[in-house]
Amino acid sequence: MYAFIWRKLPFGLAGKLIGSVLLAAATVALLWYVAFPWAEPLLPFDDVQVTQDSGVPGEPGEPGGGDAVTGDAPAGDEHELPYDTDRNNPAPSTPSR
Repeated sequence: MYAFIWRKLPFGLAGKLIGSVLLAAATVALLWYVAFPWAEPLLPFDDVQVTQDSGVPGEPGEPGGGDAVTGDAPAGDEHELPYDTDRNNPAPSTPSR
């Protein structure tokens, strides 16, 4: 297919190079402004479902729930990491001379 397009472009080597760049730019513009906006609603990348009332008991703002202002965070680290942060993290060494 590319050989067919290359043969059909006019005006020698310079015209073929300029024509190739213009065809590539037109293809990118068509994808960017037509195809991708059409396909965006079909893709789940922005499918975030955050609601005001999630229905989970004990959440801040609900009766009997925790209050974010008073700080019901667990003692120690606020976030629990699923991996060890000390292993494979050696102390820096002094440069040898």
